[in-house]
Amino acid sequence: MAMASAIKVALGCVAFGFFWVLAVFPAVPFLPIGRTAGALLGAMLMVVFRVISPEEAYEAIDLPILGLLFGTMVVSIYLERADMFSYLGKFLSWRSRGGKDLLFRICLVSAISSALFTNDTCCVVLTEFVLKIARQNNLPPQPFLLALASSSNIGSAATPIGNPQNLIIAVQSKISFVKFLLGVFPAMLLGVMVNATILLGYFWKMLNVERDQEVAVEAGDVYADDEVNSHRFTPVTLSHLNSANSQDLNSAIDAIAQTEVMVNGGFDPAKRREEVSSSSRRHVRSVISRIDTTSSSSRVSEEREEADHHDERWKRSLWKTSVYVVTVGMLIALLLGVNMSWSAITAALALVVVDFKDARPCLEKVSYSLLIFFCGMFIAVDGFNKTGIPSTLWDSVEPYARIDSIVGIALLSVVILFLSNVASNVPTVLLLGGRVAASAASVSASDEARAWLILAWVSTVAGNLSLLGSAANLIVCEQARRAQFHGYNLSFWSHVRFGAPSTIIITAIGLPLIRSY
Repeated sequence: MAMASAIKVALGCVAFGFFWVLAVFPAVPFLPIGRTAGALLGAMLMVVFRVISPEEAYEAIDLPILGLLFGTMVVSIYLERADMFSYLGKFLSWRSRGGKDLLFRICLVSAISSALFTNDTCCVVLTEFVLKIARQNNLPPQPFLLALASSSNIGSAATPIGNPQNLIIAVQSKISFVKFLLGVFPAMLLGVMVNATILLGYFWKMLNVERDQEVAVEAGDVYADDEVNSHRFTPVTLSHLNSANSQDLNSAIDAIAQTEVMVNGGFDPAKRREEVSSSSRRHVRSVISRIDTTSSSSRVSEEREEADHHDERWKRSLWKTSVYVVTVGMLIALLLGVNMSWSAITAALALVVVDFKDARPCLEKVSYSLLIFFCGMFIAVDGFNKTGIPSTLWDSVEPYARIDSIVGIALLSVVILFLSNVASNVPTVLLLGGRVAASAASVSASDEARAWLILAWVSTVAGNLSLLGSAANLIVCEQARRAQFHGYNLSFWSHVRFGAPSTIIITAIGLPLIRSY
């Protein structure tokens, strides 16, 4: 594509510059309006500056990608309600054998869950679990937070629904879910193992901290104290007095009669005893009758509450099973090659119907700001493409970055790594995707598919290089900092010291394993 006029190029760069600055640094002092508003501002400036027309701006919005993103977010919300991520959190601490075992589990669980439910969702719901587990085991949280963020990014590279850039690649390349999975999965699996090994070596001394030994308290003593302190005479316990003390009733009445006789010597003892006996018996019988009635109604109430609780538990169990069945059905549809966007939307609507409740509370949890951000980003990137700058730059690099040679793959990977950390991975995919695929298509059709998969792998793993390289990193950082009672601040430089060598090593060892089928 030839370069546009100088004015159009200058105005397009200004509009894209606003988008880029606010997308990468959403809280800049001169305009702290955030990423979503920054994307809309960049898109609006593209239209106002006549870099693109309003019609072209609407056409730039990729509805299949938005539909797939919306559907996967709704499914993730219902899975969270169905305690899926709570089960994953419990698995992390189940029979843990120390810090090293826990670190490996976090790497494995976060990678698998990110591949199926997106890396951002995984980081949102698992960060709190990771902090709690580290605190319970008296271990520093930094290794586990880095394990969660980095492994989520690596694991999300394996499927089209693992992260936003993969969604774009899957829709634009038309590579099926199965071929995408088979092409990247070996690299992802090896990458997760190597990442865990690097983490273990980097934090070996820190993970050797012994857990504080706590003095165990015997359960019997605790229960004994609780029973003594909380004992109350209820109608149920009093009802036992009816049978246990019935034999002492007569002796109690005799004692009452004799006492009154001694006090009131002027009365006939035998007659007074008979009156007291008759009155006392009637009084005790009425009390016992009331106790029995109260006890009976209490038992009926307890049985009714227990039955209601059992029904409620059964209904929730059935609902949770339905959520899992619908989710598995969506994954099967994706594996069979059914349209990914409509599969995700259908699964989302099926969960809304199965829930049989007002869907507004769940739909309100959808990140609509992210969807709007994508709309603005599509327009801003499309406008920047129309300036001709990306095409000109790619034309100068393309002869040396072809994927039919080792040097070409290495150079292409360096370009993707650099742009992913400067312009973020999603805009990088939008800018380079079609050009890289076209260059590879001139070699062979299989190389075209492999080029898309290399772009997915490198742009995703590139997110581990710095804290700003991936939204998942920022989510873990913010969730950890805001966590109640055990907040932790993951700094930029602490992430880079681990992320830079890890990203370079994992990218390099994964590239030879990327295949097209």
